[in-house]
Amino acid sequence: MSRRDQIRMSDEEVLHFLEYERTVTCATNGPRGWPHLMPLWYVVRPPPELWAWTYAASQKTRNLERDPRATLQVEAGKTYDQLRGVMLETDVIVHRDTALVGAFGRELFARYGAEPGRPPLGELAPGVGEMIDAQAPKRVVLQFVPTRSATWDHRKLAGTY
Repeated sequence: MSRRDQIRMSDEEVLHFLEYERTVTCATNGPRGWPHLMPLWYVVRPPPELWAWTYAASQKTRNLERDPRATLQVEAGKTYDQLRGVMLETDVIVHRDTALVGAFGRELFARYGAEPGRPPLGELAPGVGEMIDAQAPKRVVLQFVPTRSATWDHRKLAGTY
């Protein structure tokens, strides 16, 4: 078995990892041809896809309007033997419907109000719903549809390098 096959995550491991971690790095194609990398909070939705929101006027949104592709990476681990992650090459759908953006904002804030690795809280802190409603007209929701992926979990090597 190749080393690549040894460190590959199963679908279940990928889903658990993505649900536990909190930040995805999103690379879009910038206006000068350079990758534009930015962190985003996200929600995992079936099949699994990552969904996020951002300002409609942001550079990443302008980049995605020009070229609707992005590469995402979620990673963890502080030492080589603990490195693990998921890289997704994606097509991106930009959603602008204010009602959808507001509903997604509530889902996102419910997730990030919970402890990592735990289900969303379901209830928002006081004032958060009003903040989301005020933000929704200025924001878009990004739906990242994977076309290719790579995963790694160096912990599976059990000390063999």
